[in-house]
Amino acid sequence: MVEAIRLALERFDARSALDIAIIALIVYGLLLLIRGTTAMTLLRGILVIYVFAWVLGNTFELTMLSWLLRNSFPALLVVIPVIFQPELRRALERIGRSAVLRRWVATPSADETITLVSEATCALSRRGHGAIIVLERRTGLQDYIDSGVKLDAAASVELLTGVFYPNSPLHDGAVVLRDTRVAAARCLLPLSDNMRIAASMGTRHRAALGITERTDAISVVVSEQTGAISVASGGRIITRLDENTLHHVLALLYKRERGRPLGEMHWWGPRERTPVGEK
Repeated sequence: MVEAIRLALERFDARSALDIAIIALIVYGLLLLIRGTTAMTLLRGILVIYVFAWVLGNTFELTMLSWLLRNSFPALLVVIPVIFQPELRRALERIGRSAVLRRWVATPSADETITLVSEATCALSRRGHGAIIVLERRTGLQDYIDSGVKLDAAASVELLTGVFYPNSPLHDGAVVLRDTRVAAARCLLPLSDNMRIAASMGTRHRAALGITERTDAISVVVSEQTGAISVASGGRIITRLDENTLHHVLALLYKRERGRPLGEMHWWGPRERTPVGEK
């Protein structure tokens, strides 16, 4: 062992240092992506089992166990992408909409979209009607649109409030907006796997967070129990917004700095300004 370490140090040069630094950055980035998710728990379980088996095999010189550990790496190359598929997909999507590739340009219809979403959300809040409105940005939401009832109708306050009227055929699920058109209603959204979400948040808020964890979309949520308005983006959420603050947040997220996560910006709101799950 000592001789192997000595030979490795003799061959160590600037390229080796660069190689190690790149691998370390990749591993660190992957750990940041899975932090606070069920994938981190799975990774800890895999590491505990592997370390325990390695110590056991070397301590008692178990030939079969040591052979199994040495030859398990090719299988891990297949198993790990399957286990961590959501996290890997999220990482690739974030790279695809990184700052280098992002266009900081508003769509011509941004003002109209922001205004009608703000007015419809506040109207739903006053009536106590629960709702999820998802605003599509650079990442396409066609998969989620296909899960609902396609409308392809011009968005309006009357249409949005009518869709979420209690017991209406389309009220259960989310509405997806593509620019100024309602692409679909009653859409199914993925639930957030963030383990730090506050227990007080129900399925509607978890779905709103889930879609923003996987895409760069913005979700606007109205609580059916309290009528409170929340906005989610980049896997973060801010709650209890009034009409003016809601309009301001949507303008910054959707219009002026498209694709930038909410966690990188200033937090607005009269009450909660904390990350998901913190009080």
